[in-house]
Amino acid sequence: MVHLIRNSLKFVSWKDRKSVVADLKPIYPAATVAKADSALTAFAERWDGIYPTISQTWLNHWENIIPLFDYPAPIRCIIYTTNAIEAVNRSLGKV
Repeated sequence: MVHLIRNSLKFVSWKDRKSVVADLKPIYPAATVAKADSALTAFAERWDGIYPTISQTWLNHWENIIPLFDYPAPIRCIIYTTNAIEAVNRSLGKV
């Protein structure tokens, strides 16, 4: 998920980044697939005129995103952030 967000922001101008991120945020922590889908639709309605590739990227990966909603919110947070994985890798690298 982190990589999808980073990829979404790759071609966004600096002046629009905060707004784009704020509009992407309701998608991935949504409680259900339906709410996430409506958040993605709202994002597409607002930003497809300027950045159409962002919503298309999310739609292309939607089948890979949907299984995240089978897990409770705390577990999803662990899955879609890489902090825990990077901490383990950092510890192993030190050893």
